[in-house]
Amino acid sequence: MDDGPRQRGSSGSSTATNSKQPESSGVALKKEIGLLSACGIIVGNIIGSGIFVSPKGVLENASSVGLALIIWISTGVITAIGALCYAELGVTIPKSGGDYSYVKDIFGGLAGFLRLWIALLVIYPTNQAVISLTFSNYVLQPLFPTCFATESGLRLLAAVCLLLLTWVNCFSVRWATRVQDIFTAGKLLALGLIIIMGIVQICKGNYYWLEPAHAFEPFQDYDVGRIALAFLQGSFAYGGWNFLNYVTEELIDPYRNLPRAIFISIPLVTFVYVFANVAYITAMSPTELLASNAVAVTFGEKLLGVMSWIMPISVALSTFGGINGSLFTSSRMFFAGAREGHLPRLLAMIHVNRFTPIPALLFTCISTLLMLCTSDMYTLINYVGFINYLFYGVTVAGQIVLRIRQPDLSRPIKVSLVWPVIYLLFWAFLLVFSLYSQPMVCCIGLAIMLTGVPVYYLGVYWENKPKKFTHFVGMATF
Repeated sequence: MDDGPRQRGSSGSSTATNSKQPESSGVALKKEIGLLSACGIIVGNIIGSGIFVSPKGVLENASSVGLALIIWISTGVITAIGALCYAELGVTIPKSGGDYSYVKDIFGGLAGFLRLWIALLVIYPTNQAVISLTFSNYVLQPLFPTCFATESGLRLLAAVCLLLLTWVNCFSVRWATRVQDIFTAGKLLALGLIIIMGIVQICKGNYYWLEPAHAFEPFQDYDVGRIALAFLQGSFAYGGWNFLNYVTEELIDPYRNLPRAIFISIPLVTFVYVFANVAYITAMSPTELLASNAVAVTFGEKLLGVMSWIMPISVALSTFGGINGSLFTSSRMFFAGAREGHLPRLLAMIHVNRFTPIPALLFTCISTLLMLCTSDMYTLINYVGFINYLFYGVTVAGQIVLRIRQPDLSRPIKVSLVWPVIYLLFWAFLLVFSLYSQPMVCCIGLAIMLTGVPVYYLGVYWENKPKKFTHFVGMATF
């Protein structure tokens, strides 16, 4: 293995003038991701288990079928707007690392490090652990039809899944993208089956809850707070739309394929989400849907009969692809952070033959395995969810700041500033509501993020460290 190109992170605000593709000083990431695989990364990371398991969260808080469908469409549009903003940033600052790289280059080293810190400490390990447990739960469900699988069995299978996919990602970028393509196609086929069954139901006349007179008939009083929560839950379902920006350096012709992949993938996911929800409501009443803990499984039991086992297997395959996509993209963020001097340089190393960031992948895997051993991962996700979405807003705000600071900077894609303003207004509303409704949870999340400040000043900003300190760090990471 050898080091990829690296530069030291600065504590001050750096400009995007020097943020073009890093020049290779040895072994670098290989460009192997084409348009199809790029679409697979976006679609595969967005569509996890949520649309199969828990679309009821949006319906429950929207209070009517019609408003729930409007929220699914609206959050898809907002996601598309955010993706447009990220597309401009991605081709203006064509570096792997996604929003970490953009925040660091625009707002300085400390802001970028805090984004990296919260992702490294909590966000990716917990998310990957939860997705892995969901995978093992649905794989084992057909084997234990009358009882629950043991907790140790679930965690063991989740660990095996993580280790297998980490090996695939270490072995070959091409293998990893092929796995992503295959499982993305599989989950789209499963959702396509759900949509087709919904169309059949409509043709049979089972569309009572889709008629305007009934669609907007509330089963509980409308409430602004609950509607805001429905928007927040809908937005969570679209999470992962920005993951392609983490692997920009591995894209073939990123100036062309990054925006194309976004323009193809986000409308496709929005279409699938909306019509899957339409299909669910043709087979189940709102009461039945809200009572189900796994909507797609209940849907399959009602319409597929003896073939209902297809649905839990579809959820398992969907989550398997989601784990692969998350491992692939999150390791690139840690690789980018190490290259900038924000993490130990070991994580910036690339295998000389396979061109994969093996240390970063192993680090991602080990941190997730450690999280599997804890019982508080769901609590941690609640604490840092607010911070994760706060950084989406900070990144899009950076697009406006960069326009003001460097109006003449080359931008292969240049969107109207109306779009980032709309996006920021939407997220300001949701974040203020989150802070108002769950102030303690949000404050704990902020506190977890701020633990990165002393780490940054001791590990990154402090340049004239004692030799014993640097020797200890070197011994700990090599």
